[in-house]
Amino acid sequence: MRRTRSRTILRPLLVLGALATMLAGCGGGKAQGGGEKSWSSPPAMSIKADKKYEAVFDTTEGKFTVGLFNDTAPKTVNNFVFLSKQKFYDGVVFHRIMKTFMIQTGDPTGTGTGGPGYNIEDELKTTRKYEPGIVAMANTGRPNSGGSQFFICTGPDCARSLNPNPKYTIFGQVTSGMDVVQKIAATPVKASPTGEESVPTKEVKINTITISEK
Repeated sequence: MRRTRSRTILRPLLVLGALATMLAGCGGGKAQGGGEKSWSSPPAMSIKADKKYEAVFDTTEGKFTVGLFNDTAPKTVNNFVFLSKQKFYDGVVFHRIMKTFMIQTGDPTGTGTGGPGYNIEDELKTTRKYEPGIVAMANTGRPNSGGSQFFICTGPDCARSLNPNPKYTIFGQVTSGMDVVQKIAATPVKASPTGEESVPTKEVKINTITISEK
C-alpha cells in the first residue's frame, strides 16, 4: 500500500504491476490536524528481543489476532506496539478495501494521507512472503516512508503483485480470525474519485488493538 504526502493517487488497475504501484500511495507519515495524536519522531525502542508479541484487533466486524515479527522487523513492531498502546488506532476505519488483494487501515483521517507525524525505516530483510494473512507497512513509494498505515493481504493478487519486488515491511501475520479479515475484505466498495474500486460503502473500523507480551 502506498500513501502520498498530499492525496492518495489511485488509477485504474489494468495489470498487477499497477497494484503494486497503488500500494505505495498510502503510508501515513505526515502530521495531521484536527486533534489527532502526532509525534515529531519515532518512539524509542521498548519491546524486548526475547519476547513474542501479539495484537488482538477488535473491529466492527469481529476480532482477529496477529502475531508480530519482532525478530525480523523490530523497529516496525516497536512502532506498531507504541501506537496501539497510545490508542492511536482506536476508531480508525479501513479506508481501502480490495477483496482479492488487501485491506488497508491506520490513517486517523480516513483519507489515506494521515499518519503519526514521523516516518520509520524499512525492514525488508526477511524470507517471509506476501500471502493472505500477512500484515505489512504502507508507504509513499519512497524508501523509509512508512508511518502508521498498514495493510493485510487477503487474496492471490497480493502475492502475485508484491513478491517479485518487495517494498513493504512485513511485520506480522494473522494467526486466528482470518474469517473476520475476509469478511472485512468482502465489504462492498465504490469507485474513488480517480476510478479505483476500493472505497468501502459502509464504515468498517478498528475499535481497539490490545497488545500482549509472552
